[in-house]
Amino acid sequence: MKPTILLIGAGAVGSALTAWLAPTQPNLYVYDRPENAAKLVTGGIKAYLQHHQDQATTVKVNAISDLNHCPCPDMILLCVKNYSLADVSGALLTHYGASQLTDTIVVGLQNGVENQRILPQYFKQVVYGIVTFNAWLDNVGVVGYQAKGPFIIGTPDNGQQRLITTVVDMLNPHANAVAAQHFQDAALCKMVINLTNSLTTLTGLGYRDIDNMARFQQILSRLIYEGVNIVKAAGFKECKIGNAPPWWLIQASALLPQWLTRSAFKRNVKKMVLSSMAQDVINNGSQQTELDDINGHLLMLAQQHQVSAPYNQAIFKLCQQRFAVGQFKPMSINDIWQAIDS
Repeated sequence: MKPTILLIGAGAVGSALTAWLAPTQPNLYVYDRPENAAKLVTGGIKAYLQHHQDQATTVKVNAISDLNHCPCPDMILLCVKNYSLADVSGALLTHYGASQLTDTIVVGLQNGVENQRILPQYFKQVVYGIVTFNAWLDNVGVVGYQAKGPFIIGTPDNGQQRLITTVVDMLNPHANAVAAQHFQDAALCKMVINLTNSLTTLTGLGYRDIDNMARFQQILSRLIYEGVNIVKAAGFKECKIGNAPPWWLIQASALLPQWLTRSAFKRNVKKMVLSSMAQDVINNGSQQTELDDINGHLLMLAQQHQVSAPYNQAIFKLCQQRFAVGQFKPMSINDIWQAIDS
């Protein structure tokens, strides 16, 4: 018998995952706000690979906005951000009861490591997933993605192998998942790549052209190079994360003359899509973001291990200031540079 799966949050990752799983998982329930759930019931989810909108596929989904419509699940896929995780977890525990959820596998699919602090407070059987691909919502029920995974599934102590295998087997082959050998290393490596979200949100990448590519390359390269130095100093090792550049290339981009790496940098910029942070701040006008969970966490590690991170400190401060203002407006690269250089 197919398991009962409850997916919480039909955002970009949740919608893509639903589109891939729904055809083979008849007992998949997708929970979201009433207005969103109603649209999904009516229109399903239309998913397409980047640059292939003409080949999009639409799948019917069992969308709900009331947990009474879903029996106690065998597995819960949490596709909300860290800032919503405690409220959602509390609501699930209140509705189903702790005793009913004892054998339920809960999968946290958030960026960063804050979910590792939150979820064990509510659930007994928890594993975590790193999302290595980019996805974006054009509208509710219309999602684009760069690749079908992989999801890296694991736990901080590399335990719970039986649960990890169950999740990987359920996700494969339609959503490509792998079991992590060193999950915490992979989680921190992904956080380094996620540092780009703060800068690309500040600049409005995807909404406006980059006005100074040389400065943009300098800031972005230094931002993630500092991130690499931070996680190295904290004792974490390099792990392959999707198509993310290796650490030696990040170092080269930051330290070599720009003309040597400019063409490769431009190719990578063309691959960038609207980040989840930009969708929160620019699309939704939200002041809740992953800034503290990603940038703030790495800056905390930098302080603990005495790693210099001036670019990260400057971008973090700028984001705090700009995101707190209603109706955020993107900044030019030149203005960002002046703020950093001041």
